[in-house]
Amino acid sequence: MDKSNATILVCDDEPHLREMVCEYLEDKGYPVREASNARTLHTTLASEEIELVILDINMPGQDGLTALTELRKHHDVPVIMLTAASEVVDRIVGLEMGADDYLGKPVDLRELEARIKATLRRRPTEANVEPANEEGLSNRVAFGDFYLDLESAQLVGPDKIEVPITAMEYSLLRVFSVNEGRVLNRDQLLEQAHDRGWEPFDRSIDLRISRLRKKIERNPTKPEIIRTVRGIGYIFGSECS
Repeated sequence: MDKSNATILVCDDEPHLREMVCEYLEDKGYPVREASNARTLHTTLASEEIELVILDINMPGQDGLTALTELRKHHDVPVIMLTAASEVVDRIVGLEMGADDYLGKPVDLRELEARIKATLRRRPTEANVEPANEEGLSNRVAFGDFYLDLESAQLVGPDKIEVPITAMEYSLLRVFSVNEGRVLNRDQLLEQAHDRGWEPFDRSIDLRISRLRKKIERNPTKPEIIRTVRGIGYIFGSECS
């Protein structure tokens, strides 16, 4: 898939904002679909191939966070949340529930475009998954009872069923695969996962790892696969002293 031609679905109940964003993205060459509510969002995702969703949190009826929860049951499409600038709690909850990024309102269209490009770059596809042997990795990397298939960019559970993960979660697992036994701080994780769009003080990496632990750890409150090294960062694999 040509990332510059990725089809984007814009879901926002404010007609002026929705039309402004759609017009801007169309001018940049993106095919765009519109949704004014969560119902249309779900219908469009079920009937069309969408590469990225821009989703407003504060919508009447089913709000954005509820829509995101429902969406994640069936789709692993990247999602960028639009939030009020002061709603920090909404941003945190959105990341915990599987959003790939967020952007505060009022929307800066150039920043939105940059975040779209960054999110699509992280998206694992047949075209952009690097050959496993270039980094000395086998095609499959074990994470406890799960394994990451680097050729298909899938996380597979002990029952051989694919576990849905977001683009950023895949990037993080791959980074840990390459750095098994090494302690990585937050900056290193963000740098290697190509996610430098976050502010230096942002703790989003902790939320993402917490979400990953819920998927791969037997007891997420006492992680054994991706462990915390207090005051430094995280380590996957070898025991740390």
